[in-house]
Amino acid sequence: MAAPGTDAGEFENWLNGRLDSLEVDREVYGSYILGVLQEEECDEEKEDAIRGILSAFVDEDTVEDVCQQIIKEWTASCSRSAKRREVEDAEVQAIASMIEKQAQIVVKQKEVSEESQKRKEALLAQYSTEGEEEEQPSGNPIPGNEKSLFRNTNVEEVLHRQKQKRDQAREDAQKKKETDKMQREKDKLAKQERKDKEKKRTQKGERKR
Repeated sequence: MAAPGTDAGEFENWLNGRLDSLEVDREVYGSYILGVLQEEECDEEKEDAIRGILSAFVDEDTVEDVCQQIIKEWTASCSRSAKRREVEDAEVQAIASMIEKQAQIVVKQKEVSEESQKRKEALLAQYSTEGEEEEQPSGNPIPGNEKSLFRNTNVEEVLHRQKQKRDQAREDAQKKKETDKMQREKDKLAKQERKDKEKKRTQKGERKR
């Protein structure tokens, strides 16, 4: 992928602008190209897949430069995202450390408070036979292993949906490519027919003279 955690939104905005400049349908081909960049491991595989799509729209002399430009921007976006994650992780770690210290202070205060309470109860017990029952904590927490299973199931479901989305984008892109190719062929034939008709009219005019 890949490059997990990449800020795809930032890159996607850039990619949409680049596809618009090439007059390529961003809705169909943008999702497919993004999926290729996320799934393929090496730049060569990414470039081959992207060239297979863009070669239908971009001149052969420039398609390689466009592919490399897209991959270069994707790599830069991944690098920026990694740096942001490092900063965020450091902030989270600092907050977690502070919370842990506060929790330790609370625990110590609770231990002191409980020890003090025990001494009071011991003194009261000397003068009274009545005792106080300590309230038991209520609730039915989810066991740790069940929580872990719940989280893993959610992750698998999200990954499955993402894969389905990428597969659909690839299929849509292929269909769109074939449709566009057929339309270009029709336009080319229609243009040639118009040229032939115009040529025949010109020849008839010359014979009449």
